[in-house]
Amino acid sequence: MGRAYQNRKESMAKTSDMKAKVYSRYGREIYVSAKSGGTDPSGNLTLRSLIERAKKDQVPAHVIDKAIEKAKGGAGEDYSPARYEGYGPGGSMAIIDCLTDNPNRTFGDVRQAFTKTKCKIGTQGSVSHMFDHLAILVFKYDDEDAVLEALMEADVDVTDIENEAGKISVFAATSDYFKAKQALLDACGDIDFEVDEIQFIAHNFTTLGGDDIALFEKFLAMLDELDDVQQVYHNIASA
Repeated sequence: MGRAYQNRKESMAKTSDMKAKVYSRYGREIYVSAKSGGTDPSGNLTLRSLIERAKKDQVPAHVIDKAIEKAKGGAGEDYSPARYEGYGPGGSMAIIDCLTDNPNRTFGDVRQAFTKTKCKIGTQGSVSHMFDHLAILVFKYDDEDAVLEALMEADVDVTDIENEAGKISVFAATSDYFKAKQALLDACGDIDFEVDEIQFIAHNFTTLGGDDIALFEKFLAMLDELDDVQQVYHNIASA
C-alpha cells in the first residue's frame, strides 16, 4: 500500500458552478505567479507548472491567458498567501492554504467554517508538524532503478520512491521540485505526469464515523465556498 496523498481531480467537477470555482482558483494562482515571477513561462518555472496543471484539469485557455495578461498590466489585486490549520471532528486535522487580498476577512471566514462545524482553529504549526510537505511526481514507468539513479545523479533530495502496477511515485523535498522534474524528463523522455505538485501528506490517516462524517463534509463544503481558499489538506482517509 503506497503513501496516501490527495490527488486533486478538479476537472471532474460536474456542475458549471464547481467548474467556475476551479477556474477562478487557477486564475488567481496563475496571476499571482506571473505577477511575482514574470509572465514568460520559459523563465518562470512555477508559472509553467501551473499552466501545465491547469490544462490537464481542463481549464480553458482564455482563463489562463486572462490571468497572465492581467499580471502584465501590473495593476490589480495584491494577493498574499495565508495558511490556517486546526482540528476537526474525530481527531481529524486540516491545513488550509489561501490567497487573499484581505487577511482579516479570510481569517474570519475560515474561522467561521471551523466554529460552525465544531472544529477548532489552531495556531501556526499546531498540526502541520503531523504532515510532510513534499513535492510529488507520479507517472507511468517500470524502471524504478533508472529513476532513482537519475535523481541521485541530479543531487535531488529524494524522500521516497514507490513502484506500484507500473506507476512510479517520487516524493522529494519541496526545494528540489523543479530539479527532480527536470531530471525525470531528461532520463525518461516525454513523461505525462499524473500528479505534479507540492502538497502536505499526513503522517497518519484516520477514518470518521457517525455524525463526525457529516460535520467534516460540512466543514469542507464551507471552505469550498470561500473564494480565498486554494487547497485543503487533511488526514481523513475517506473524505
